[in-house]
Amino acid sequence: MSTTQQPLVLAAELALAWGDIQRHHSDLPSLAAPESLIGESSSACGTELGFERLLHEAAHGLAAARGIRDTSRAGRYHNRRFLALADELGLDHSADPHPSSGFSLVTMRAETRERYADTIARLQLALGAHAAATSGPVQDRARNFRGPATRHGSSGGGVRVKAVCDCGRNVRVVPSVLAQAAIVCGNCGQPFRIAEVPPRG
Repeated sequence: MSTTQQPLVLAAELALAWGDIQRHHSDLPSLAAPESLIGESSSACGTELGFERLLHEAAHGLAAARGIRDTSRAGRYHNRRFLALADELGLDHSADPHPSSGFSLVTMRAETRERYADTIARLQLALGAHAAATSGPVQDRARNFRGPATRHGSSGGGVRVKAVCDCGRNVRVVPSVLAQAAIVCGNCGQPFRIAEVPPRG
């Protein structure tokens, strides 16, 4: 499979995994732009791309659906309302809150890992294939990842990335804004999408 096909395959697997979470949490909104999970840059939530990270983002999704303000400080600080949603999704936070990120660093409970074992295995295969095709070290990808979670009540801050449309126009946008709803090009009528990051040479 070509390098250009890999992001599409991984995005499809991310969407399927998100759908599996929705089956257990019916009020979780759909993931608008799974491709926005790939190759973003920020450490507000602090974990690498994987199923645990999807559950973290699902907690933000439930917050959005229920009108709960689960973060502050431009989406960096995860409060106790976030922690309650994370608990509902099968995530734990075993330590005191971090001074700057709060309860951001949540981990999967054993029973959660068991519930989603098939989904986790399928997503790990897709992540492995994507890693092999793009040939970047896992550590670098982990540092450059930020999910699509809506940062409720934030000032709109965040790292802006390049989004492109089919006619070649581009805009700079915070990925979480693009994940909320499509931004459509006035020239070609197609939605902007996160530009593929070329592999490091």
